[in-house]
Amino acid sequence: MMSWPKRVLYYLLGFSIGGVVVYFIWVGKDVSFDYGMDARTLKTIRIREKVYSSEANTILQKNNLDTLTVNAILKNGDVHFSESKPRIKPCPEYLISGKDSLKNIQLYIKRCDSIATIQKVIVK
Repeated sequence: MMSWPKRVLYYLLGFSIGGVVVYFIWVGKDVSFDYGMDARTLKTIRIREKVYSSEANTILQKNNLDTLTVNAILKNGDVHFSESKPRIKPCPEYLISGKDSLKNIQLYIKRCDSIATIQKVIVK
């Protein structure tokens, strides 16, 4: 019979080796864990073709912002579901704000089946 400390040692050794193997398998793949509501919503917007309204283009140009800024907000932003209309059919609408250095920028986006239209860009 194996002693208790020896069992724990074998368990930790096996767990560590398994963790390292899994890490190297997942590093080589483009995997994301988009399980939260914000993450799923942002991902569904990111994978669609993006179209900018004339109003959004005007605000972007006026404030020297570009599509990289919009993409950064769509990658790491916060979706304000209380101020959005996620249940509108066929195209739900979302208010998304940036984080950190982009926290003063908000996007109002209409997400349809194949196109996400950035309707408004709000700079505070």
